[in-house]
Parts: sequence; structure tokens; C-alpha cells
Amino acid sequence: MTTCSPIDDGPRACPGGLSRAFAFLGKRWNGMILGTLAQGPAGFAELARALPGISESVLSDRLGELARVDLVSRRVREGPPLGVSYQLTERGAALLPALDALARWADENLAAGGC
Repeated sequence: MTTCSPIDDGPRACPGGLSRAFAFLGKRWNGMILGTLAQGPAGFAELARALPGISESVLSDRLGELARVDLVSRRVREGPPLGVSYQLTERGAALLPALDALARWADENLAAGGC
């Protein structure tokens, strides 16, 4: 496991990969969207209902970000009715063990209802 550690006798530094991961996954809603899609493909409205408090514009922005880095794919379903569904890509599914570990840690170490 890579963690933040002292470098020589100088200041501590956190690995770039960990910094990049938390900069992206720590962005509000990204991890929760991925966790919701872990249950299978979902339409936009279904995702919005599953994530109380997220606005449609933020959901749309976050889904676009997740698609750009190939964690989520967007598929247009032929109608009628026409629809769009989102699902995890292989790269997105590869994050699930880490997300599961974070969820277990939170269940064991953080009070329910927030920090």
C-alpha cells in the first residue's frame, strides 16, 4: 500500500497518485455516483433520485467528467421512449474494491449522519 511517508530527513510528501485520486474522487458527488452505478446501469432520473441533494446540472457535469476519464459510459437507448443510461466502464469497476474499503472504514470509524 502506498501512503504518505517521509522522504529522507526532509518534509513529508504524499504520492502524486494519491493526491490525484483524492482530487478527483474527493470532488463532491463523484464517488457517490460511482458507488450508485456499482449496482448496475441507471438512467439520469434514477441517478438523480438515488442522490438526494444533487442538482440536475451538477449531475450532468459530474457524469460528463466521469465519462471523459473513462470511468462511466453513456449509452443512448433507442425508443420509444428514447433514453440514456450510464454504467461503469472496466476502469470504473476497477475502483469498486477501493470504494468498498472506504465505505467499510467509514462504517467502522465515522458516526452515522456525517463527521
